[in-house]
Amino acid sequence: SFTISLRTVDNTILMIKQKPGGSLGCNIRVKNFIRPELKIKPGENVTFSFTCSTPEKYFIVEIQKNIDCVSGPCPFGDVHLYPPGLPRLNRTFIWDVKASTKAGLELKFSTPWLRQIEPGEMCPDSVSYSINSSIDKATVNIGTFCRNGSVSRVKLLGGVIMSLRLPWDSPLNTSGFSIANRASIKLLNGESSITLMSPNYPLGFPEDELMTWQFVVPSNMRASVFFHNYSLSNCERKEERVEYYLPNSFSNPEVFKLSDSQPANIAGSFNLSLQGCDQDAQNPGILRLLFQVVVQHPQIDENVTHLVDLSKEWNMSVTIHFEGWPSRLPLMSDPMCLICKDPRTCDRVLTLVSGAVYKISFLCKDLSRLRITAEKGISCVDLRWCQRKIYSLLVPKAITQLPIQLHRFIWKLLASDLINIEITSPSLKLQQHVPEQRCNTSYSYSIVSATPKMEFNVGVFCPGGSIEKIQMRDNVTISLKTFGKGFLNESMHQDLKMSFVPHIKDECSFTVSPDPKAKVYLQTPNWPYGLPPYVSISWFVAVPSKQVARLGFSKDRLGVACETGRAYLNIKEETQGAEEIVCREDELLPKPRNMYHNFWVNISNCKPVDRTQLTLQFQVTFADKQIDLGVILAVVAGGGVLTAIGLTVCCVKKKKKKSQNPMVGVYNTNVNTEMPRKQGLFTKGRKNNESHVYAVIDDAMVYGHLLKESNGSAAPEVDVYRPFDGPMGSLPPSPPPLSFRKHIKRSSNTEEPPPLMDTEQDAYTFAHQKSGQLEDNKDTAEKNNGDTGTSLLGNKEQDGLVE
Repeated sequence: SFTISLRTVDNTILMIKQKPGGSLGCNIRVKNFIRPELKIKPGENVTFSFTCSTPEKYFIVEIQKNIDCVSGPCPFGDVHLYPPGLPRLNRTFIWDVKASTKAGLELKFSTPWLRQIEPGEMCPDSVSYSINSSIDKATVNIGTFCRNGSVSRVKLLGGVIMSLRLPWDSPLNTSGFSIANRASIKLLNGESSITLMSPNYPLGFPEDELMTWQFVVPSNMRASVFFHNYSLSNCERKEERVEYYLPNSFSNPEVFKLSDSQPANIAGSFNLSLQGCDQDAQNPGILRLLFQVVVQHPQIDENVTHLVDLSKEWNMSVTIHFEGWPSRLPLMSDPMCLICKDPRTCDRVLTLVSGAVYKISFLCKDLSRLRITAEKGISCVDLRWCQRKIYSLLVPKAITQLPIQLHRFIWKLLASDLINIEITSPSLKLQQHVPEQRCNTSYSYSIVSATPKMEFNVGVFCPGGSIEKIQMRDNVTISLKTFGKGFLNESMHQDLKMSFVPHIKDECSFTVSPDPKAKVYLQTPNWPYGLPPYVSISWFVAVPSKQVARLGFSKDRLGVACETGRAYLNIKEETQGAEEIVCREDELLPKPRNMYHNFWVNISNCKPVDRTQLTLQFQVTFADKQIDLGVILAVVAGGGVLTAIGLTVCCVKKKKKKSQNPMVGVYNTNVNTEMPRKQGLFTKGRKNNESHVYAVIDDAMVYGHLLKESNGSAAPEVDVYRPFDGPMGSLPPSPPPLSFRKHIKRSSNTEEPPPLMDTEQDAYTFAHQKSGQLEDNKDTAEKNNGDTGTSLLGNKEQDGLVE
């Protein structure tokens, strides 16, 4: 059992009551009565016991002491825990002190002092203090505090309600504070950090009230103030502000807005006051403030200034920040690292803008924790003004000379409609970062093309590759990211350039100029998420004159299922009469094949079925050209036409005759054996009929079997005739028109053509023929044709062509 005796002069009331939300599994026995709660008033002496062995699970005890400092003397001095002999329950001691608003009360705390915590935060030892100010009938919550902090004293006008909460097993037997009548002091001793909040935080600060924090800073330390969270009320009169009384200031008090950067590197003690305003009665809003004061030793290099000259830069900003910004906010416990643009303006994050010169210094023991992120904008509205201008995408020396690691430099390239962006790297060239060929340089470029509705990740690239040029539509963001400390040396050799160009057909186009001994790996942009619907990508690969390129794909199909439209792969060499390989998404991709001239690779996407994406990788390797003697002998046997290199022979598919095996005719358009004659003798010219195409040719003139013997290992020196495609331009190949695709069907009884090159059987080949191309020869004679020709073709027939 327990016996508690309360003296009348102590003016103390004790309540033992059930825990909030607890069960009635235990009661209080007083004499022969069972009670769920017990209240002991001043002057009473009560003996009681519990009906269970663990009452701390069911009960709490509150002890409230009322102190009147208005009608009588105030009991200054240490505050004791009273009464003694309490049961081991969770205890809350409450001291309600009434005082005049003309005289302030001071709560002085013994070491290890206190630290303020945010609402809902718990103290590690579960021992907490709550301080409320009481003016007339209004109560304002000053804050909740834990032990082990920097708050030594708190002064309030009017009364105070002080609460101390102790867990049932706490060994603490003293209150830890005393009541005094002195000025309030926040003492910061040694390197430390303190977080403080305005009264009633996070609720509103009382209207038109004044809150002052006084900080005593040792002479050998420096203090800095940081506002981490605040909001403003709606003022009708006056203005919310903070006022500082700073040492050695000629304009005390110095007035700041809550949105301003607050004073830093303060040498000596200072006061900080928060002043409210007269609020709008209909919509008062909330004035609240959470701030931090950091005290640290003066830094050795705090007087060392670094010149950052951005006067000649345009549309650029430079931000110096702590590691992890902006995704991670600084923790209160993080080592303080400050950047100052003048002795009093310091912060953890400092942004410098172009067009000005700065002298910055650092209050930081470890500069390796700081980073630089810069951003520059380049735009073009009228192509006439910016088409011929070349912009160098280089990191300015004003940034690289700072003793801080560059984290990222971002170029935002903005272009209006029908204006596209071209990125070049003439000397270093670029390498695409792919699993088979990873970047190992000290920096890389991430390139993203974006529209208001879609963001298209072109890829990650680093210097030292084979990509000479990238053309992109829409706005483009290029982010240079550094790795390690080697960037300072490698940045001296940057050569990335940018220019604005007219509209391009594809979403993105790459120009690849590999070294003859290089092995190039390339992959579709937006890896690994796949190309967006209906996007077309092109690669132009330059093949050295004495080299042959080997093109191979990483998988056998495009691997996408189309909901709408078709996906296509196109391959075409940039040479007159070259065949074009077209593969649909449901067909096999070509097997590795040799490319003897510069060539295009084009990929066009459809609208994929959900959860299927178009992603493709391919590689290009190079080897020296090999001469095929069998092909040369075949040309020699064709009648000594070595001088006719470049001669072309064309066979156009004819309507089938009654004969099961029609002969194939050839002609030579460069030889005219006819006598001049009058035009009027013929009612129908050669350009309007087909009399110039021979239906029969002697078998001795057919050399297709020689190509079979050569196994297609090398292209003949005398090319096979193709219909003329017109002047070769720089545009990539495109899929065949829809009207043409409908007629492309493979016949079941059609023989395969001779293997001129390593091609996949499921790939279609096309030679685009311009209308009227075979009818442009002048009419000579119909009866006697002296045309001679050399055929390198057999009579193997394909749909749409005879090769």
